[in-house]
Amino acid sequence: MSGDDPVGSQAYGQHTPPRGAIAIERVSSDDLMSLATDRGAVPMQVGAILILDTTGGCEPASIIAAVGQRLPAIPRLRQRLARPGIGFGRPIWIDDPRFRIEDHVSIAQYPASKGLDGLLATAADLLTTRLASDRPLWAALVVPEFDDGRTGVVIVFHHVLADGIAGLAILGALADDSPAVPKPDFPRPAPSRAQLAHDVTQGHLVALTRLPHTIVRLGRALTQLGPSLRGRASVSSLNQQTGAGQRFAMVDCDLASVRDVAHANDATINDVVLCAITGALRHLLVERGERIDEFVISVPFSSRRGAVPGSLGNQSGAVPIRLPAVGAALDRLRAVANITRVAKLSPRGASAAVLGPLFRGLARIGLYQWFVDHQRVVHTFVTNLKGPTSALSLGRFPIVGIVPLTLSVGNVTMSFAVLSYKGRLTVTIASDLTTCPDLDVIRDSLAAELSTITRTTCHQGRISL
Repeated sequence: MSGDDPVGSQAYGQHTPPRGAIAIERVSSDDLMSLATDRGAVPMQVGAILILDTTGGCEPASIIAAVGQRLPAIPRLRQRLARPGIGFGRPIWIDDPRFRIEDHVSIAQYPASKGLDGLLATAADLLTTRLASDRPLWAALVVPEFDDGRTGVVIVFHHVLADGIAGLAILGALADDSPAVPKPDFPRPAPSRAQLAHDVTQGHLVALTRLPHTIVRLGRALTQLGPSLRGRASVSSLNQQTGAGQRFAMVDCDLASVRDVAHANDATINDVVLCAITGALRHLLVERGERIDEFVISVPFSSRRGAVPGSLGNQSGAVPIRLPAVGAALDRLRAVANITRVAKLSPRGASAAVLGPLFRGLARIGLYQWFVDHQRVVHTFVTNLKGPTSALSLGRFPIVGIVPLTLSVGNVTMSFAVLSYKGRLTVTIASDLTTCPDLDVIRDSLAAELSTITRTTCHQGRISL
């Protein structure tokens, strides 16, 4: 990885090239953090399960064909990451002339009797399998008829390719009914070393012009992170070193009920989820013979409201937030809402200006993995995304459910991914097999907490259609 990396500069290598010049697509500073932190046994990969209604039968090859037909609309899925070398700037995205969809989409040999639990286990295996670095950084697995009339499609991306919002843009493009127009110039030639050198020079000039903005962004990041970093997260069994053996569980509930209780208490849907998670974590630790009255949760704040397939990558930061875990559910909800409201006053994604250089620096001197394996900053991660509000289809098959996927890394033994779609709210829990053998306890506790807060029934381990 090159040392050509001005702190916090999103613009480096992203300037508009002169007319007629080749467009060089470099990773951003936030993308560099995803590359630098891809250390240890757990890869920096995210994904989702698309659950398709295949009542009446489905040939898996038709699903692969539907994905293939949409690829021209998502250029990044046919590009690989190339490292130009010292002096030629950050890694770049180039068209892969050897691209074949067969190298990325496969069909699982999977007994239909295993149901959703088996699908989640299959997804965990795929998500924890490191993607080949000499190909476009994504993979998909079609799981035929995992349940009566339903087929699963597990999609995995390396985090450098897309954060949560960008991942939704990819899923939306895959599910678009309009025909994708083939790119007549695919594959485009990779830039020459002279073009790369010129681009590096231009990038440095752009970074210099943005230096005042970078300094302001750095100050905002320190202000945003400062209060959370002054104290340590309480010691608990939630923080133990994780490994590649991971599994998923999920909880599904009615989105309208969550929204109603949120609005009635001057809160957001995310506040309801955070309140339920803290309550469930406290119950889990009580079952383990431990007691913690507040948890520190890392919550991402994206610097963009949306993304399109032509502009992916990462544009987000994370803020550790201390949240109460004791008291009546609605009292805790109002307290959580007040705390997150203050956190949102800072610019969205500002924390990346500090975390990015810090993590990249630790990675360069070989200390990043030690840091994340011993950190005492957060207990868990919670990622909440607003999914599509209208129904999607993959080819001719309706998508009846979307299950978000993330992994537990470092010494965070359990993390949560939240996504809304088609009037349902799905929470996926990722846990380390060794350090979290009681995944069913946190799943059931989370369902109970959400049911208590919303006064409706939430489901463990199934998606309501």
